[in-house]
Amino acid sequence: MASAVEIDAMRRALQLARRGPRGLNPQVGAVILSPAGDVLAEGHHRGAGTPHAEVDALSQLAPGAARGATAVVTLEPCNHTGRTGPCAVALLEAGVARVVFALDDPTDAAAGGADRLRAAGVDVESGVEADAARLLIRDWIALQRTGRPHVTVKWAQSLDGRAAADDGTSQWITGPDARRDVHARRAQADAIVAGTGTVRADDPALTARADGGSLLDAQPIPVVIGRSETAPDAAVRRHPRTPLFYDTHDLTAVLADLGARGVQRVFVEGGPTLASAFIRDGLADELLVYVAPVLLGGSRLAIGDVGVPTIDHARRLAVASVQTLGDDLLIVAGPANTPDREGDA
Repeated sequence: MASAVEIDAMRRALQLARRGPRGLNPQVGAVILSPAGDVLAEGHHRGAGTPHAEVDALSQLAPGAARGATAVVTLEPCNHTGRTGPCAVALLEAGVARVVFALDDPTDAAAGGADRLRAAGVDVESGVEADAARLLIRDWIALQRTGRPHVTVKWAQSLDGRAAADDGTSQWITGPDARRDVHARRAQADAIVAGTGTVRADDPALTARADGGSLLDAQPIPVVIGRSETAPDAAVRRHPRTPLFYDTHDLTAVLADLGARGVQRVFVEGGPTLASAFIRDGLADELLVYVAPVLLGGSRLAIGDVGVPTIDHARRLAVASVQTLGDDLLIVAGPANTPDREGDA
């Protein structure tokens, strides 16, 4: 059983892990404790190709200084040689006597480090602060299992389900509190997606902004999907991050490519056509629907064809939450009776 000192060290390792970037590799932190329980070194993973958290921490110690020490790590030490060597071997060579980690590695390529350590006589403890560690890298875990990012589809609508008035005007259906919430959620995503139709019609910047219009520190990668050309002077081309353009309607292929780039969470704001396509193709893991207490009538529906020919084929949803944002409502929902992509590690 983990000691109080080891649990504290794991919580510190989780703080360190958050310093690392989201991407192809998980965010991992490590703390090396002396046999007496003092902190000898700390480390975290800084991105693909850089030393893993355990090696980062060990690199701060003189040769032999980790002999008999305990390594506290947020993810099972890897048993895999890629751009870097196996962390399990690095810990063995350093003479570490005990390893405490939070989560088993879910990937076939890297798993097995715990067994390798045990076989070499190292005392291994797993599952310490597992829930917190799982929450930290849940999107990365889902990406390993499915091969694609988590997809959130967002739209704003009137009470009667319209995204715009009949003349096409839509700013603003919802109020400032709802718009503030949207920008906060954009900043939490790795990529923001729109269709070429929306880019052509609305010229969105696809940035995450504060109330005054200034850019938030975290910015999603702008992604534009569709066959039409994007104008050279389009606002999206001035985004602080380099836009990605996909000349295709194959959303599965787009998500596979984004996943291969390390994108873990996608925020879709592409208008009714693109939103409907993600839902129709079964690629929407979460829906954010901002509902304003206004009536617009007309033909500008917020959602189009989602592949429902009859009521028996209706796409049933499970509502996760309903929140009041000023005068508006935010309904968060997802497909009913489907496995949780955030699942267990």
